[in-house]
Amino acid sequence: MPYRLTVLGTGYLGATHAACMAELGFDVLALDVDERKIERLRRGDLPIHEPGLEELLKRNLAAGRLRFTTSYEEVARFGDVHFICVGTPQRSDGYAADTSYLDAVVDSLAPLLDRECLVVGKSTVPVGTAERIAEKLVQLAPAGVQVELAWNPEFLREGHAVQDTLRPDRIVLGVASERAEKILREVYAPLGDVPIVVTDYATAELVKSAANAFLATKISFINAMAEVCEAAGADVTQLARALSYDERIGGRYLNPGVGFGGGCLPKDIRAFMARATELGADRAVAFLQEVDAINQRRRTRVVELARELAGGTFEGRRAAVLGAAFKPHSDDIRDSPALDVAVRIARLGGTVTVYDPVALDNARAAYPDLEYAESALEAARGADVVLLLTEWPEFAALDPDELSTVVRERNIVDGRLVLDAEAWRSAGWTYRALGRP
Repeated sequence: MPYRLTVLGTGYLGATHAACMAELGFDVLALDVDERKIERLRRGDLPIHEPGLEELLKRNLAAGRLRFTTSYEEVARFGDVHFICVGTPQRSDGYAADTSYLDAVVDSLAPLLDRECLVVGKSTVPVGTAERIAEKLVQLAPAGVQVELAWNPEFLREGHAVQDTLRPDRIVLGVASERAEKILREVYAPLGDVPIVVTDYATAELVKSAANAFLATKISFINAMAEVCEAAGADVTQLARALSYDERIGGRYLNPGVGFGGGCLPKDIRAFMARATELGADRAVAFLQEVDAINQRRRTRVVELARELAGGTFEGRRAAVLGAAFKPHSDDIRDSPALDVAVRIARLGGTVTVYDPVALDNARAAYPDLEYAESALEAARGADVVLLLTEWPEFAALDPDELSTVVRERNIVDGRLVLDAEAWRSAGWTYRALGRP
């Protein structure tokens, strides 16, 4: 008989995992303590923007394979395998990860587990967390040692989450028994021939932290080269292209620009540093301090470029910011470089109008003092400088002649290096970009 699955937490990770597991044919019950969110999900109304996910949600609700609840009692009765998918944000008092949501789930669920089951952590956590949670489960659960823990980190890219779940490039299983491994292999069997790495808890936890640290380092490396290119009068886009042909380096994530943001990379590399320091291995990851600093400096440099184009001051000037989400195909504005730059310009006296294809509602709620528009042309109307800060395809395809008809001054900062510089200059624009002459 197929396992019955539960998913605890219906944020970006949990909603995706629940819908995708139902799509694979499992009966899935997902829980959240936010009653309004659960009501929306029951109606097939997805609270986030993720391509393809709403269709999966509605299809599996209609098929009866996917349900939502606020009851831990119902979850405990229903599930054979419980996936924990709650967030681990950065703590307000430092770099460390806040695991309080994870502990709250375990504290609520474990006392109700009175039969054999497997609890599976998917959240990104400091190394050592799984071992602690495994002990807590045995202590709190009436079924005792029959309640096992596994750690199965997620590797989702926002904007590609459905694909990454249904066609993953690898699956990591941190387990303490052959039984736990067997269960998870059976759960993921419908995915087909996917590389599976079976390891201990600590290694499974570190895989996600190490992967994000590596990606952040690669992004910041090319942005550091952009700094050098600016000083030397070189072109970072040509530099990156030349590097990409080296198979040892490759071109993925070698895209210079305003840097990374979102709910994962920034907080995860900081949590990694904090945990390594606790373990006495701080020197091993000290380079991540500079990775983080490079990323922040790119935002500062974009503001400087825009101010130069605006005549040396933002006072009395209008700036159009194209982009609010931290990346395209998402409405996630957490640590968004685009909005960070917009706020900085506003603080320096500029009037800032923001446009984004899907993230405007989230941006308005978080930054009500900024102005917002319903199109790129509307945002650019009367602008002294335009900043392209999220690489939405519609922004890369903007017509410089059409945009010329609405701006006050033809100045543009290409913060993602996606525009044809010569085409814009030929149309009379002053074009500036990070790491380009």
